[in-house]
This record gives sequence, C-alpha cells and structure tokens, in this order.
Amino acid sequence: MTTPCLVLGATGYVGGEFLRLIAGHPELTLQAAVARSNAGEPVADQFEHLATSYSTETFVEYDVAIDELPEGPVAVFSALPHAQAALQLAPLIARPGTHVVDASADFRFADADAFSAIYGQSHPVPEMIDRFARGVPEFTDASDHQHASQPGCFATAMQLALVPAMALGWSDGRFFANGVTGATGAGKTPIATTHMPERHANLFAYKALSHRHAPEVVSQVAAAVGVTPTLHFVPHAGPFARGIHMTVMTTATTASKGAALTAALSDFYRSHPFVTVSAPAPRLKQVVGSNHARISVARDEQTICITVVIDNLLKGAAGGAMQWMNRLNGWPESLGLDTAAVGWS
Repeated sequence: MTTPCLVLGATGYVGGEFLRLIAGHPELTLQAAVARSNAGEPVADQFEHLATSYSTETFVEYDVAIDELPEGPVAVFSALPHAQAALQLAPLIARPGTHVVDASADFRFADADAFSAIYGQSHPVPEMIDRFARGVPEFTDASDHQHASQPGCFATAMQLALVPAMALGWSDGRFFANGVTGATGAGKTPIATTHMPERHANLFAYKALSHRHAPEVVSQVAAAVGVTPTLHFVPHAGPFARGIHMTVMTTATTASKGAALTAALSDFYRSHPFVTVSAPAPRLKQVVGSNHARISVARDEQTICITVVIDNLLKGAAGGAMQWMNRLNGWPESLGLDTAAVGWS
C-alpha cells in the first residue's frame, strides 16, 4: 500500500518537479495538488509534460485537501513561499504520522531570530522550528525528527563544497564562492531578469556579498562540522533554464595536492549515491534533469578550488526534498530518484 501525499504550492517549477517525482515513486501516490488560485483546473493544463501521469487530476483548495486527508501516514511536500509555508504547514506538522518536507526558508534556521534577521519578518510558528531536521541530506541526521527542511539551491551546492573542505582540514575557514544559476531559480512568475531577451546570451551578478543563502550556509555548515566558516558569496544569473555551477575557493591548509585531494574527496562521499567526484571539472549537462551532483577539486600553491554542479530544481529543491522524505520514512535514499541526467538539454 502506497503513502498518499500532498503537494502545497503545486503550480510552480518546484511544485511541478514534486509532481513529476511522485508520479515515478513506488511508495507514493498523489492525494492532492494544492493551489488556491488554480483550484479546479486540470494539472495537465498547467504541466502539459505530465499529462500522461495526471490525466484526470485537478488542483484543489487547501481546506478541501486537509478535509479529505485519509487516516494514517501522509507525506507532505511544500513549495510555498517563505512565511506562507509555515502557516499552512502548521496543522500538518502537528498531525500524527505525517512527514513534512519544506522547500521554503521557514525552517532552515535553528531559531526564529535568525530567520527574522535574514527575512525581515517574525517567524509565523517559532514553536515548531525544533521539529525539523535541516541541511543537505548527506550531512544531517534525521533520526530524531519527523520533518525536514530542504536547503536553498545555491546553499545546497555550497554546502557540498564547504563541508568536506572543513571536515578534511583543507581550509582556514574562509571561503569565496561564485555561483551561476539558471532562470528557473527565480521562480515561475516572469520578471525582468528572467525575460528571455534579457537573459539570453547574457551573464550578470546580483546581490553580491548579500545573498540570503550565505548565512544559511554558514549556520548549516557549522552544525555539520562544529566550526563556523566565513563565506563571501557572489551569485550570477546565467543564460540557461536550469542548473547551478558553483566555484568555491579557500586558502589551503593541507600539503595534499592533485590526485590525493581527489581521492580524499571521493572517500568522503563514498557512501553518498548522489555525489560523484571526478578529476576533470564537472559540467552542467552531466547533472541537469537528475538529482546528482558532480564535484571536483584543484589547487595551486596557496589556494584550493572546489567546483560543484547540480540541477537547481532537483538536487537543489524537489530532488533533495525527496531524499529527505525517503529517509524520514525509512526507505532507500535513492528510491524514485535514480533517473540519469538528460545530457542534451
């Protein structure tokens, strides 16, 4: 018998990826795709590529979805905006037998003050923060939690570089990161910087040294390794739809070079099926359309450079969230996530 699941905020890019992953997951069945403004509209009208999986399903109102929940275990995925997510998730968080994985920022920080400092508003349900495991699934123990918070897409890519660099003693704790993201990272609602004439054949930085994923990364890396790093991050908007290319540099505190660094990184990630370490620098098309991350390491006399590529909508959002859901339910971590990258996207 499969577990019924809800998708909140089901009409956006991340919501659509949740629906696609659920359609191919052997232990999950869609109970309701929740979207207030599109209630009654066929899922296949919003996501034509999912028409063969959801030929009769329609989006439903939140209240209707809650009222029609069956007894017993339920899986909940949220792609709602920050602050709005916590309010709608509150009754589900308290529901026995329910596992919630949230892709917003509402439960990414360990306390309400940290959230308020970054997002400029009070946390809607501070008493529920402790119920969530937080961080990249590879580095976080979920055994004491019923729910999980998926990090942001940039934050996921940076943590995959910073955590091993700190854990392996490679770094003095100061990191400089440059990340390039596809247009889907800005969400489905069109804005000037995602409009095709502006984005095509273009590359530009934004929120240099002030992006809100940086303090999230610092707090979650500190939780993972017990030491707080210093992070200087410059995000860039790239001329492609999906994917993140992240380059992280730090002053080397190890004598290891070349093949020895690659071997140590490979050993660090040996038990993690979604992270592949390679000597050549990775490329986006090796991961886009999959939940996989590829990572490489290089150095000169003073500096270590770690390069990471992920799909922002999968490993950086819906795919990472599905990893969490698998772990929370005691299923194999890669269940429903084994799809290879598209290659020629």
